[in-house]
Amino acid sequence: MREQVHVALDDRSYNIEIGTDLLVQSGAFIAPLLRRKKVAIITDELVASLHLKTLLDGLASDGIKAVTLTLPVGESTKSWKNIQKSVEWLLAEKVERDDILIAFGGGVVGDLAGFAAAILRRGIRFVQIPTSLLAQVDSSVGGKTGINSPHGKNLVGAFYQPQLVLADVSVLDTLTQRDFLAGYGEVAKYGLLGDLTFWEWLEENAVSLAEGDVKKRIYAVKRSCEMKAQIVAADEQEREGRALLNLGHTFGHALEAATGYSDRLLHGEGVSIGCLLAFEVSQQLDYCAQEVPSRVRNHFKSIGLKCDLSDISGSLPDADGLISLMAQDKKVRDGVIGFIMVRGLGQAFTTRDVDLSVVKSVLSDALMMR
Repeated sequence: MREQVHVALDDRSYNIEIGTDLLVQSGAFIAPLLRRKKVAIITDELVASLHLKTLLDGLASDGIKAVTLTLPVGESTKSWKNIQKSVEWLLAEKVERDDILIAFGGGVVGDLAGFAAAILRRGIRFVQIPTSLLAQVDSSVGGKTGINSPHGKNLVGAFYQPQLVLADVSVLDTLTQRDFLAGYGEVAKYGLLGDLTFWEWLEENAVSLAEGDVKKRIYAVKRSCEMKAQIVAADEQEREGRALLNLGHTFGHALEAATGYSDRLLHGEGVSIGCLLAFEVSQQLDYCAQEVPSRVRNHFKSIGLKCDLSDISGSLPDADGLISLMAQDKKVRDGVIGFIMVRGLGQAFTTRDVDLSVVKSVLSDALMMR
């Protein structure tokens, strides 16, 4: 079973292929893109141990040779040190502008390898093969690439579209429950920001997704990618509507920075907690009814997703400290933090008119519950 989503961006358009056993068929998908039958692959140690042989065999079946760079696992890999290491490796391997770089891994590898592709020789072509649910539904699609800075998450990067995305849901079987649920935080975000019908479908089917129902996983990935593709096509460089995709991220990125981009908090967990904080602030500002945040919280809790600041181990900054971290968000303009608020389920909107005293109050209350 296979589905396809098209990302319409004029001469930068590409397809997202979604299905099972796509690694085995990778050579057939990638060969038409090649001018010579050689590719470079950037991956991480865990993905390499689980899936690299399958990918290499799939490429070899179409006569494609590959060289591979394996990086450490974790958000801290998205650093100046590793982008330099990746670019110098690609140059040493004599990768040319018309060659293909494969980003083979989760969001960390996809962001870093995509950024390497964007800056090497002023831009080489690349393919995303995402191996986590989070990467399949979010980071591999839309052309956002980059690394983190001590000042904040994803503050250095480029908009640079891939040639192709291969989302093989078969590899999701090897994810830990925690990693799968972190990815589900991004899936749920799509329903919360703009599709009530999809949100209601998730309320009915989340348990089946987590338990491995292949057809439902394919549908969830497809619907998420359809929504992202539509938003990206209308606003590729996040000037207006694409910012909706950051529902929960302004809070979540601050929490990731506060936890040192460590395994104390995965990105998708930050998003799920951030979504609930956004809903709580929206309710306090009378944008949405009181029962709306409770419905989201109940669903997240029912599948074991992190919901509260009390779900984060270790110390956190106070409310003022978290707001200071939020002030480094990419959506800040003229010193004003941009927020994604909600009027209800599936009704997100962007605004710069949020009373920070309300944000501080919500954060303070959440911190007191730890």
